[in-house]
Order: sequence, then structure tokens, then C-alpha cells
Amino acid sequence: MIHQNQQVYLQGAPLEEARAAVVMLHGRGATAQDILTLANEFPEPGVAYLAPQAYANTWYPNRFMEPTETNEPWLSSALQMIQSILNRLEAANIPPERTILLGFSQGGCLALEYAALHARHYGGVAGLSGGLIGADGEERPNSGDFDGTPIFLGCDEQDFHIPAYRVHDSAETLRKMGGDVTVKLYQGLGHAVNAEELEVVRSMIRGIQDNQSAGK
Repeated sequence: MIHQNQQVYLQGAPLEEARAAVVMLHGRGATAQDILTLANEFPEPGVAYLAPQAYANTWYPNRFMEPTETNEPWLSSALQMIQSILNRLEAANIPPERTILLGFSQGGCLALEYAALHARHYGGVAGLSGGLIGADGEERPNSGDFDGTPIFLGCDEQDFHIPAYRVHDSAETLRKMGGDVTVKLYQGLGHAVNAEELEVVRSMIRGIQDNQSAGK
């Protein structure tokens, strides 16, 4: 398999001590270490940050708006890698409802796509400069209920790689699946991450911790 032998980097709390986890997916041409630097923006105790490395720094070869089959078998391999990380977390007693899926750019598309294909209650999903994968109008499987999962999509309103209409279309699909979806389009952000988006992720992490404290 394309991505399965690639390294998964870990920062923050050891898995055996962590109460929550954030799976962090890098963009095309970037590295796991690049996206893992964002963990420094979330200085919350008891959180493990896991960042897998894509083979050749690319999760799938073509644009996210191309027909899904044109990105195979890379895409299925990338999705399986996320599944293997979630399996590892569950084995460490960190279930999906205490796990956040976060990705930027190509990694943002991948995070949203995995979540949509495996909808259930997660601690949160953040697609930064991303959208669901597949051609316009491509039929999607009915794959579960997010049960109120907080989902955030943030992007520049004129991002060259991610058209604004695809962000809105993705958000609508995720809402129909039971996600508590927030969309924020920015002016002048470029293909980047800003402080407001980081604060959204911090809030997701705190929400997991608050629920734990309340015994939920």
C-alpha cells in the first residue's frame, strides 16, 4: 500500500496518558513535521497530537475536484492510514468522540472526506482550506450520522485551490449528515491558516475536556 509504511509522528501527551487526540494531516508538498508545528498553538494538557507522513509528500495525485477514481489507489491508501491511526487511538482508550480530525489544504480535504465516509460523533473536524473530494455532482454514499459533531471549514474566499462554492457545498453535505457545521470565508488570507481558525481548534479541544470533566 502506498502510505501504509510511512511514519506517524507524535507530540504532546503519550498515548497511554492522553485524554484526547488530534490527528493532523499535512498538505501537498508539505510534511508531517510541518503540520505538527501547529500543536504548539494548542497548549492543552493531556492531548496527543499525531501527524502521519504521506508518501512522496502527497496524499493523492490530482486535484480534489477531479473524479474520485482518478486519485486512486492513493486516496484509499490515505483513508486507510487515518483508519489505522484511529484504531491505534481506540486501543489506547481514546475513542473518536475524544479525537479531532484536522487537516490543511490537501490534508483538509482528506480529513473532511474521511469523516464524511465514516460519519459518527467525533470530538471535532477541522478542514482548513479544504473541501470534500470528488467531481461536482459526484454521487456520495450515505455513510452515517455525525450526531452534532462540531465541524469547521475555513478558507480564503478567493483561494486558487479551493473554490468558495465547493466549501459551501461540502458544508451543506456535512450538515445533512448531522454535523454542527461552521463556515468562515476570509478576505486576504491566502492559502494559509490564521489565528481565528486556530482558536476554533482550541475550542474543540476544550470542549472535549469540558465534556470529560462533566462525565459525558
